Amino acid sequence: MHRLVIAFFLSFSATLAWADVRVIDGDTIEIHGTSYRIYGIDAPEAGQSCVAASGGTWPCGGEAIEAMKFIITNRYVQCDDMALDDYGRMLAVCHADDTDIGEAMITMGMAWAFRRYGDAYNDVEDAVRPTGAGIWQADTQAPWDYRAQRWNVGEQESPDGCPIKGNINRQGERIYHAPWSPWYSRTKVSIEQGERWFCDEGEALEAGWRAPYWGG
Repeated sequence: MHRLVIAFFLSFSATLAWADVRVIDGDTIEIHGTSYRIYGIDAPEAGQSCVAASGGTWPCGGEAIEAMKFIITNRYVQCDDMALDDYGRMLAVCHADDTDIGEAMITMGMAWAFRRYGDAYNDVEDAVRPTGAGIWQADTQAPWDYRAQRWNVGEQESPDGCPIKGNINRQGERIYHAPWSPWYSRTKVSIEQGERWFCDEGEALEAGWRAPYWGG
């Protein structure tokens, strides 16, 4: 059902330049090197799976990333800064042409309204939840609970309780992986090569590491 909704939104898109926009994940984009966390929503994490109506699971994190890519492709994307979050990332209300990106993600069943931090999209979620679109097709774990669960495990298994892995890839890029990253278990930290552990995302960002680009 969520793929049909995505197609519905795309049918009304305008064709404008978007080359300077990158998708980090289902609720974060980057424009001209600045990372914007979409205000008022929380999308499934990149490696997260959600419960399907059939009782199985589906890759909701990957689907949320694809939904974000669909929304911004061939559209003019603009973000209005609101504030910095606890980790130094810019919170913003963003539009792709005339489409409110946060509202579109919730309407497609690809994100929750982030009620603990505001009520901007509560009515949108209340309206779409009964349709069973995307994440609303069955009771499933919310991304904030998913992150907390993964963080607790990573915290217990990491040095000094600092579970974020700062990795340097073959191109010399400094990329950090939080415990909910799909690559977390396969990422090794080599202190000898300049890699390190971080206690939170803000510390990693301040030190010059960036989040992975899950949207390609």
